[in-house]
Amino acid sequence: MAGSTAVLAAILVADLAAFGLAIGAVQSRPSARLETDERKDWTYCAYRPDAVTALGGVALALLLVGQAVAAFASRCFCCGAALRPGGARACALVLFLSSWVTFIIAEACLLAGLVQSAYHTGYRTVFFENPPDCATVRKGTLGAGAAFALFTCVLTSAYYYFFSKARVNFHRREATIGMTPL
Repeated sequence: MAGSTAVLAAILVADLAAFGLAIGAVQSRPSARLETDERKDWTYCAYRPDAVTALGGVALALLLVGQAVAAFASRCFCCGAALRPGGARACALVLFLSSWVTFIIAEACLLAGLVQSAYHTGYRTVFFENPPDCATVRKGTLGAGAAFALFTCVLTSAYYYFFSKARVNFHRREATIGMTPL
């Protein structure tokens, strides 16, 4: 296999762990129930403790680590030694751009889910007759983040593989006049 298997393993472990934690965040969304105080003056939403913040935050960090490992190992595709012309280099370029797009979408979805979770898990008091709306994070926000984390894992791993394949055994040739010594 072309390239460093340790780098590819690190990318896979970090991204798959981020995917797993994002799925865990989807499953541990907070739920709420209406409660009233002892004097029955006001009603509030009581949320059970959630693990969304911890799971989502670690998933964000691991996804960033996986992308950073691929970027540093390949010198961001554009820096470093020249790559061998051909299909592997073209695939690496397309996969490089695609992995960054899916990475940005995954990070945005996970961050939006974390912000929604933090906003909706506080207590809300209402002094009127109408009970409060106990809003929680929608499954779609964190689920989309988990899906794009998996897409990022696949694309980043494939990118590093094709980058390594294009990098192997390619040395620039110096321009020569074509004369050989006798």
